[in-house]
Amino acid sequence: MGFTKAAVSKRDLVIEELHKLNVFVTKQGQKIDDLNYDDLKYELVLATFRQIDIEKDENRWY
Repeated sequence: MGFTKAAVSKRDLVIEELHKLNVFVTKQGQKIDDLNYDDLKYELVLATFRQIDIEKDENRWY
């Protein structure tokens, strides 16, 4: 895909974090391994938001 060494490392870190959150495909059905770095960051943000327990009082938005 033509990524630089630094970009591959950052990409790999984001993919690793997504795997830890049990995310392997996007909501649209795309494999996360096929996404570019910016799309991976977006998916990581979405996955992180899904992990927040809104039932806890300290996590509620008023």
